[in-house]
Amino acid sequence: MTAGEATAADPSERHAPGPAAPPPTGRALRRLRAALLLGGLTAGLVVVSVVAAGVGAYTIPAGQVAASMLDAVGIRVAAPLPDRVAHTVLWDVRLPRVVLAVTVGAALGVAGAMMQGIFGNPLAEPGVIGVSSGAAVGAIVVIFTGATVLGHWTIIASSFVFGLATTLFVYVFARSRGRTEVVTLLLTGIAVNAIAGAAIGLMTNFSQDAEIQTITFWQLGSVATATWSKVAAIVPCLIAGMVVIPIYARRLDLLALGEGPARHLGVDVERMRLVLITALALLTSAAVAFAGIVAFIGLVVPHIVRMVTGPGHRVLLPASALGGGLLLLAADLLARTAAAPAEIPLGVVTAALGGPFFFYLLYRTRSKQGGWS
Repeated sequence: MTAGEATAADPSERHAPGPAAPPPTGRALRRLRAALLLGGLTAGLVVVSVVAAGVGAYTIPAGQVAASMLDAVGIRVAAPLPDRVAHTVLWDVRLPRVVLAVTVGAALGVAGAMMQGIFGNPLAEPGVIGVSSGAAVGAIVVIFTGATVLGHWTIIASSFVFGLATTLFVYVFARSRGRTEVVTLLLTGIAVNAIAGAAIGLMTNFSQDAEIQTITFWQLGSVATATWSKVAAIVPCLIAGMVVIPIYARRLDLLALGEGPARHLGVDVERMRLVLITALALLTSAAVAFAGIVAFIGLVVPHIVRMVTGPGHRVLLPASALGGGLLLLAADLLARTAAAPAEIPLGVVTAALGGPFFFYLLYRTRSKQGGWS
C-alpha cells in the first residue's frame, strides 16, 4: 500500500480537526453589543411609532398605518390604505405628535449623556440640576410678555439664552478644585429649580386665564399640541446639537480619565466643554420650548445604555438619542391611553418612572463613595 493509499484509507487522518477558532476579543464583543443595541432600539422605535400612531379615540390598524407611511415615501405594499378620515387623523394629529415626542426624547437623552460626560457626574441631568427649569422660564417670559420678535423662533431663542445661562451657572458653581462635587451639584439644582419655580409662579400670578393655561402646559410637559410646523422648528435644533457627536465623542472618553491626562493627550478641555455646553443647552431649550419640563429622560436612558455597552461615548450618545426617543414616545402613549379619555401630563409620567430610578442612583453612588464627604 502506498503512502497516499494509507492516508486515504485512514478516516482519522482525512477528518482530523483543524486548530480551534480563537474566541472573540473584548473589542469584538463590545462592537457586537453596540450593534445589537442600536439595531434593537431602532426596531423598537419603529414598532412603537406605528403602534402609537394607530392607538387613540379613532383606532387605525397598524397595517394601515405602516402602509400609509410607506406610501408617503413611494413604496406601495399590498396592505390597504386608511380611508379619508383615518388619513387625516393619522397625518394631521397622530404622526406630528409621534415625531415631536421622538425628537424631544432624543434631544433630552443626548443632552443628559453630554452633561454627565462634561460634569463627570452620573447624577447630572437637565431636569435634576435645573437647566430645564431655566429654559422653561425663558419660554414663559415670552408667553407672559407676548414677544414675537423672531416669530416662531422667539420661544426657542429665549429658552436657549436662559438654558445656556443656567447651564453655565451650574457648571461654574458646582466646580471645586478641578472636579464637580456631587452634593454641590444636587444642591445647586435644588436652588435653581426653586428660583425658577418662584419666577414661574410670579408670572402665573399676574397672567390672564389663557396665559395661565399655557404656563401650566410648560410646567407639566406635553406634546399634545404637536404640529408639523413645530416639528420643522425643532428638527434643525436637534441636528445642530447632535452634530458634535462624531467630533467630541472620543474626546469625552479621554476626559473621563481626568482633565490632566486629557490635556496631555491633546484635548482642549475648556473649548470642548464650552462647545458641548452650548450644544446641550440648545437641545434642552428646544425640547422645553415645544414639550415643557420633561424630567429624568436624560438621567435614565444613558445609564441603561451604559449597562449594556459600557461608557464609550461613540455608542452612548447615538444610543441615548434612540433610547430617549423610544422612552418618551412610550411615556406619551401611556399618558394618553392609561386614563382615556382624559390625558395624564407627560411630565408626570416621566417623573413617576424616573424618580425611583434616581433614588436608586443616589443609593448606589453613596454606597460606592462611602458617604458624601
